[in-house]
Amino acid sequence: MSYILTIDLGTSGPKVSLFDTQARCVGYEFEEVPLLLTDGGGAEQRPTDWKKAITTAYKNLISKTNIDTKQIVGVNCTAQWSGTVCVDKNGKELMNAVIWMDTRGAAHVKQLTHGPIRVEGYGVGKILKWINLTGGGPTKSGKDSIAHILFIKSELPKVYERTYKFLEPKDFLNLWLTGRFCASYDSITLHWITDNRDINNITYHDGLLQLTGIEKEKLPELVKTNSVIGTVSKSIAHEFGLNENVRVVSGTPDLQSAAVGSGAIRDFEGHVYVGTSSWLVCHVPYKKTDIFHNMGTIPSAIPGRYLIANEQETAGACLNFLKNNLFYPKDDLSTAEPPKDFYKLLDKTAAKVAPGSEGVFFLPWMYGERSPIDDHSARGGFYNVSLSSSRAHFMRAVLEGVSLNARWLLQFVEKMTARKMESINFIGGGANSELWCSIMADVLDRKIQQVNEPLMANSRGTAMLALMALDILSLEDAAKSVEVRKVFVPNAANAKLYAERFEYFTEIYTRNKPIFAKLNH
Repeated sequence: MSYILTIDLGTSGPKVSLFDTQARCVGYEFEEVPLLLTDGGGAEQRPTDWKKAITTAYKNLISKTNIDTKQIVGVNCTAQWSGTVCVDKNGKELMNAVIWMDTRGAAHVKQLTHGPIRVEGYGVGKILKWINLTGGGPTKSGKDSIAHILFIKSELPKVYERTYKFLEPKDFLNLWLTGRFCASYDSITLHWITDNRDINNITYHDGLLQLTGIEKEKLPELVKTNSVIGTVSKSIAHEFGLNENVRVVSGTPDLQSAAVGSGAIRDFEGHVYVGTSSWLVCHVPYKKTDIFHNMGTIPSAIPGRYLIANEQETAGACLNFLKNNLFYPKDDLSTAEPPKDFYKLLDKTAAKVAPGSEGVFFLPWMYGERSPIDDHSARGGFYNVSLSSSRAHFMRAVLEGVSLNARWLLQFVEKMTARKMESINFIGGGANSELWCSIMADVLDRKIQQVNEPLMANSRGTAMLALMALDILSLEDAAKSVEVRKVFVPNAANAKLYAERFEYFTEIYTRNKPIFAKLNH
């Protein structure tokens, strides 16, 4: 028996898992890491916390499964994307990791993308160059990797000067595992400095490097998507009890690993993910961009393929907001702890409210938004609340609000593909809720397939990719391990109601956009 070890570094912490050679999960362990939010839009984590949590989770996993660690033949990582770790020549981090939620680079991106003639806030000549070469361009929110680097260069010049390489979180983990400073074709995308026109030969582009002002020598070596980058270092082999010939695969960001682990691996097969954030994506065989809705095709984790990319900033995080900020805050008025089965009780309570939440809307833009609106000034909240509104209405409205935003994404994904998705696989923590699956089916007016073990999608996709890279199993055969737990078919009456609600939902944003801009400049 042989095993694949996967590391899935999410914002809340790493999940370390073992899979057999048929891409079946043997066991997993999770360890939480703190999130450090600072004034001015800062969002950071300590890379030392990542490594410590991964090591703890791994040792707990081996103790729990009692497998022989010498049977592990490969390691593959997936991680939160659009983050930046500054390291010196010895691989030591020089500051906290700047993660995907950080907006401190917004002003620097605005200056970078500015031009005399603008479209959607971008200089025409610049954005056309970016789209032609990369398929997209830096978002105005300041949350892309390039924005983090520009922020560090401008406001932390000593750190910038000492930095040997800027690495994505996934690529930092690979450096820790192997000692190699490299990035894969898929993970480097959000630096917006690569020529992606030939999906099988992506390179840094001198013109884009000059435009951004980032020195090429501060960037990692580029390696092919889903390739073997080496073997584990002697120190990792010793600490983890591994053979020194255990191979490490290049890994992939979480968006790409989830796309594979969802089971929707063929072109135009879509999946929706609801975790802390959310997205609705599919693989495509071509490069295409929708600049007006901050969507475009990026290199997939599957070699030779593209993936339509978009992101809703807060989804499951909105439920956490309900739990921690409204229902069970730790303040002078409340000392109660939330019940362990809070989310099950939430579903039970929300199900008692009729579809449409009796007119109560929830706007899910709690941390600005990326797609289909690139607006870091947008904010969330409840709309059309009356004295008869209860917290049950708020609960259901949150599920509906996130789903309505997913419909907004679906509208433009289907325009990009010029075809209708007949069914959509549902993964992430949100997919554990049958009520949310049902609401998603009604709001999207599409058949929703609730994937079995939806929280394992990222890890499962990472294992599938490793098996493919190590020539143990084909991707198609590995995809057969992805099972559908239940299928949800839209209710015609509910679908009609939500179609009307969707028009109001988008109009609420349009009418409030200038107010958001004034309040949150």
